Amino acid sequence: MKKWFVMILMSVLVMSTISVALADSDGRGHKHGHHKKKHKKDFKLGVEVLLDDEKELIEGKNVGLITNPTGVDQELTSIVDLLHHDSDVNLTALYGPEHGVRGSAQAGEYVEYYTDEQTGLPVYSLYGETRKPSPEMLEGIDVLLFDIQDVGTRFYTYIYTMAYAMEAAEENDIEFIVLDRPNPLGGEGVEGPVLNDEYSSFVGKYEIPLRHGMTVGELAKLFNHEFGIGADLTVVEMEDWDRDMYYDDTELEWVLPSPNMPTFDTALVYPGAALIEGTNVSEGRGTTKPFELIGAPYINSNELASELNHLNLPGVDFRAASYTPSFSKHAGKLTHGVQIHVTDKEEFKPVITGLNLVKTIHDLYPENFEFRAENSSGVSFFDLLVGNGWIREAIEQGESVEDMQERWEDDLKDFKRVRGNYLLYK
Repeated sequence: MKKWFVMILMSVLVMSTISVALADSDGRGHKHGHHKKKHKKDFKLGVEVLLDDEKELIEGKNVGLITNPTGVDQELTSIVDLLHHDSDVNLTALYGPEHGVRGSAQAGEYVEYYTDEQTGLPVYSLYGETRKPSPEMLEGIDVLLFDIQDVGTRFYTYIYTMAYAMEAAEENDIEFIVLDRPNPLGGEGVEGPVLNDEYSSFVGKYEIPLRHGMTVGELAKLFNHEFGIGADLTVVEMEDWDRDMYYDDTELEWVLPSPNMPTFDTALVYPGAALIEGTNVSEGRGTTKPFELIGAPYINSNELASELNHLNLPGVDFRAASYTPSFSKHAGKLTHGVQIHVTDKEEFKPVITGLNLVKTIHDLYPENFEFRAENSSGVSFFDLLVGNGWIREAIEQGESVEDMQERWEDDLKDFKRVRGNYLLYK
C-alpha cells in the first residue's frame, strides 16, 4: 500500500513540475498571474531607448514632460513614474494634452492647472486657454520631452500639441525630444486629401493627408523643417519597428489614447468614420463602439447596410445595427445605422470608406441629413475635418467618391515625395 502511495505521490510531483515548466515556457509564469504577451526580443519604444541607452540626453537637466496615459513602457509603467523615481533625472513639470495627463477628461473638455496626486508635480494644461506652453509654464525647463501614442490620423489633436510645444521650445531656447512610438495604422498606407492651408485649425494644422503613414517622431521632423518651426529637435527612435507593422502586429498592449479610442479597431476606422462628426449623424460616442457604430434616428439600418455593402469597398463589411447613445448626439434616443466591420486591415481604405458613408447617408436621407452649421466664414466643422471646402460641395452636388479621389491625387503624390525625406524606419 505504501509503495502505491509513494508512486502516486511521485507522479503528482512530476506532473506539477511539467506544468510549472510549461507555464514558464509559454510566458504565463509572470508576476501577478497575468498572461504577458511576448514582444519581439529586440523591440524597444523610444522611452525604453532613452532610459536604457540615451539617458545622457536628459541627465543633469530640468525636464518638462508632455504625456498622457499612453506614455508607458512595455511593462505598462508610466513614464511619469519612471522619470520621477529615477535619481539621474530631475523631472520638474508635467504638461497635459486634450484629456489630460491621466486621461480623465472627455473630448473638448477644459483641463485646468493642477498638482499631480502621484508625484506632487505641477501639471499645466495644453488644452485650455493656451495650447502653446507660455514662458511662465516653461520657467526653469532645460528640455521638453514628448511621449504620447498617436493614432495616425490628421485630425487627432496630439500631434498639434507637439507642434505648438516645439514652437515654444524654439522661442524659449529649450531642447525638444520626441520619444517615438508606432503608428497604429502602419507606416505604409497614405490616404485622403491633403489639407488646404486655408482650413488650418487644431484638428488640422499643416498640409498633410488624413492618413499620413508616419510616426510622431517622423511628423516632428517634417513639421520642424517643412513648416519652419526650427526647434532644437531630437527624435529617440524605436528599435526593431518595421513600416509594415500595424499595432496588432506588435505585442504592445493597447492603452486608450483618449476616452473614445478604446481599441485598435477604433483607430483602424477613425480616419474616415470620424468625418461623421461633421454631420448630424452619431459617430457612436456614448456607446462602447465609438466610430465603429454610425447612425441616426431617421436611418433605416437594413437599407443603409445593403447600400454600403453593394459598393463592395475593400476589406470591410457593414452590419445593420441599432443603439442608444448614453451621451453626445442623439443621447437617449434609439438610433439606427451600421457597424463597420474591418475584414482585412491591409486592404481596408478608411478614408474612402468614411466618405462613402457620408455620401450614402446624404443621398438616402436628403430631408434629414445635415452637415454641421457653417461659421461666420462659411466653414463647417466637416470642412475642418476633411481639410477643404470642396468635398462637402461635391457630396451635395452628387459627385462620386472616385472623382473626388482623382481630384486630390496630385496633392497626395506631392506629399508622398516630401514625406520620403523624413522617414526613419525601413
